[in-house]
Amino acid sequence: MQANTLKITVLGSGTSTGVPVIGCRCAVCLSNHPCNQRTRCSALLSYGKYNILIDTSTDLRQQALREDIRHINAVFYTHSHADHVHGIDDLRGFNLRSKVPIPLYGSNQTLATIRKSFSYIFDKSVPYSYIPRLELHPIDQPIELFGLEITPIPMLHGRMETFGYRCGPFAYLTDCNAIPPSSLALLENLELLILDGLRFTPHNTHFNIPQAIDMAQKINAKLTLLTHLSHEVDHPVHDQELPKGINLAHDGQQFTLYFDSK
Repeated sequence: MQANTLKITVLGSGTSTGVPVIGCRCAVCLSNHPCNQRTRCSALLSYGKYNILIDTSTDLRQQALREDIRHINAVFYTHSHADHVHGIDDLRGFNLRSKVPIPLYGSNQTLATIRKSFSYIFDKSVPYSYIPRLELHPIDQPIELFGLEITPIPMLHGRMETFGYRCGPFAYLTDCNAIPPSSLALLENLELLILDGLRFTPHNTHFNIPQAIDMAQKINAKLTLLTHLSHEVDHPVHDQELPKGINLAHDGQQFTLYFDSK
């Protein structure tokens, strides 16, 4: 057995509009508190010399510059909604450095939608130009990548199936309002859980914060962070009101986890 180190960076903790919201004059959008400045939802897993991105958020360029990300070895997509995908073109900057294609992983449906929406990247009949070099790899079972096992966690986002992902003692579950029992069975003994918790009022495709708290207590990770936060959530006010072991995520937050593997 050998000890492994997994570093997690919360690249973005905001909902699809980001926070501040364009044109909004609410107290959170006018706040100068850094935890109320939220780019679109995504995360980075660093394992040895490898960087694995979860989603290419609309704000990928800004996030990569802020965190000084110099290479990406793979991307895992949760689903195909715009705020989680539309930074895809910014992957070309990483191609220029690495000179090799970047593999993209996700469900068949997610990758089919990405292929259709960004046909200029994947249509081989289009003359080569300054576009990302990417390879699509549909998955529906755990895979080993760079020596790290990554397990897709099927969830529901309204009527849409999304994937969360588990890596060792960490799981990332955004954009969901239901987690089937078969998926909950894959989430035992977590050190860190990042979980969708959009706002306090109800929503038809996201956990609101009371629902997220209930789910977090059911999964029972040592620490749960709520992400995909809207401008209803005032970080310095509401974070201190949450139950013990549950906090609000914020952009740039980092954690290092240690675990054993063969």
